Amino acid sequence: MPLPDLDDLIAEVDRTCDTAHRAATSQEQPDWLALLTTAAGVAGQLQALADDLVEDYVEHCRMHGHSWTDVGAALGVTRQAVQQRFQAPHKRYGPETMTDDLRRAMTHVKRAAVQHRNNYIGTEHLLWGLTAGTNSATRLLRSLEASPDDIHRAVGARFSVGASQAAERIAWTPYSRRAIAIAEERACAEDGEGAEPLIDCHHLLHGLARTGRGVAATVLAEAGLDLSAL
Repeated sequence: MPLPDLDDLIAEVDRTCDTAHRAATSQEQPDWLALLTTAAGVAGQLQALADDLVEDYVEHCRMHGHSWTDVGAALGVTRQAVQQRFQAPHKRYGPETMTDDLRRAMTHVKRAAVQHRNNYIGTEHLLWGLTAGTNSATRLLRSLEASPDDIHRAVGARFSVGASQAAERIAWTPYSRRAIAIAEERACAEDGEGAEPLIDCHHLLHGLARTGRGVAATVLAEAGLDLSAL
């Protein structure tokens, strides 16, 4: 796949900056500040895409047993540097931020990671927990004519057995952190202003769908669900 060169990017900025083009019709010079703003936006999109690309392969390396030292060596940085970037402490979501149903689901999430000796909580663990009992997520799935039990079995078949013995050191993967952050945003949007909103199971299911990557998204898509419908 050929990557865009600088001329391609400049042409894209020129094409998409409507303000600069309108200014050019009445002035000798285009609106350079408007062009700069557009160029910064394009650069930000490229950087975010590049970060997602690297993050995707880091997650797969970790899921398949490679240590942070291995990952750091592959990226040409130290173990500490790669951990700070990809295992930065995420916002703590304690029981007080969740509904009773989601707290019950999270016990299944942790149990699945421990039983499979995984040193991470991936999107598969989250989907497993959400479909382990009746809650707002399973009701949403049924409303979309999907079987929570079938999804539960399908995601269970995707678990891999690791070698971790340190259950207390389980870390969330980048995709899982993204899913819970989206879930919090969705809870805030539904509740509006006022008291601190509680994250419920359907919020987390929405987060898994919006993330669109990882085992959970694959299982949901294979179940015939349109992720955007979630």
